Amino acid sequence: MPVPIPVRPNHPRGAPVAPLAALALTLLAATAATALTPASAAPRTPATSTSTATSASARHPTPCAELPASPAWYGDNRARLQQVIDAYAPCGAASSASTPSAAAALDGKQPVAVFDWDNTVVKNDVGDALFYWTLRHDAVLRPAAWTDLNRYLTPAAADALGTACDASAAVGSPLPTATDTACADEIYAVYHGTTTAGATAFAGYDHRLMSPGSAWVAELLSGHTTAQITSYAERARAQNLAAPVGTTQQVGSHQVTGWVRYYTQQRDLIGTLRRDGYAVWVASASPQIDVQVWAAGLGIPPGHVIGIRNLYAHDRQTPHLKGCGDVPDGADSVLTYVSGKRCFVNQDVFGIHGAAAFRSAPPGDHAVLAAGDSSTDVVFVGDAIGVHLVINRNVTELMCHAYDDADGKWLINPMFIQPLPQRATPYPCSTTGYTNPDGSPGPVRRDDGSVIPDQTDTVF
Repeated sequence: MPVPIPVRPNHPRGAPVAPLAALALTLLAATAATALTPASAAPRTPATSTSTATSASARHPTPCAELPASPAWYGDNRARLQQVIDAYAPCGAASSASTPSAAAALDGKQPVAVFDWDNTVVKNDVGDALFYWTLRHDAVLRPAAWTDLNRYLTPAAADALGTACDASAAVGSPLPTATDTACADEIYAVYHGTTTAGATAFAGYDHRLMSPGSAWVAELLSGHTTAQITSYAERARAQNLAAPVGTTQQVGSHQVTGWVRYYTQQRDLIGTLRRDGYAVWVASASPQIDVQVWAAGLGIPPGHVIGIRNLYAHDRQTPHLKGCGDVPDGADSVLTYVSGKRCFVNQDVFGIHGAAAFRSAPPGDHAVLAAGDSSTDVVFVGDAIGVHLVINRNVTELMCHAYDDADGKWLINPMFIQPLPQRATPYPCSTTGYTNPDGSPGPVRRDDGSVIPDQTDTVF
């Protein structure tokens, strides 16, 4: 059986936590900017890039690393995370740290931790950062038809994009979105789900498997090579890490976020997990290449990053998507979104294929720790057997499960940078907190089908 973790007491902001300890940092170079990795977690052995979690039996136990006490976590979250890490860590196999029940739960396999990326490991959204860089640097190639980029575009959205953009460039040539405000504004509006006139931009998709707006960011780079897209992501990363906190930038007529930061606490957690023998993976609804560039800054290899994956033809990206489970490549109906995230984690991390990848995995094929910040993450985070770590961004469905804490393993932490204030009203879990496949709202339910009552926001 999975190892239980203590019931969380209620801690107000600023409540005493474990004593602070000095933390030595070593610099890890990554493109034009840097990310830091804790000295307590070095040296590191790169995780295997195989598609399945590997057996821990061949590894020799080493002393377990500890999660640094500074900078602090909320309440007793650090202590609870450390307890779970130690319980399942192969480094504790020769000591009392690794328990028989934990070993049984993993069926002898290497423990796995899976993190969402945007606003979970970093503050702000790297998909947004790439999208804004793309528009500010004329990187969108005009399609022959806008519906070629996304099959869920409504006629109103396709017409609006054609009217705003098509006269600016020939088919296959870069659109001048750095200076053509009308075109940039229309592309920006569609990303957020409507046209500039307010018409619905996307329709006809499963809201538990697909986010056409997320796919839009990747699809706009159709026609570019892997090397080009990697360069764009690296340049966007360098710009956003160099920009002071709070920086904005102009895209079309909009002022948008212009900075990103790695969360130090999450950097430390990932480093500690890797030092203690965990295979660390990322599952994100941002473009695959983009997240690989950012994850490299924390030592996560490209083969352990799952993002939006486009198909390629003649070495150039197409708008079509890799499938998952029993959804074939090019069907464009699933990506790393809600139940789709579970599918890709089950498939890529644990080697579960076909329709079974959309279902809860069998014993031994679950992450120990999973972390997220949005309802996009609710299914794969809930699948973890050791701890469900939630960064509180006041996103209803995820927070309903986190505060309900049905299995006693949900940990809530405020955002480490610029945390949100307390939500003024309870989360409407019992009525409208869940999004059905057709997009309609409904009640949030536990695994047993019972409805979660409305929840008050207490960790902020």
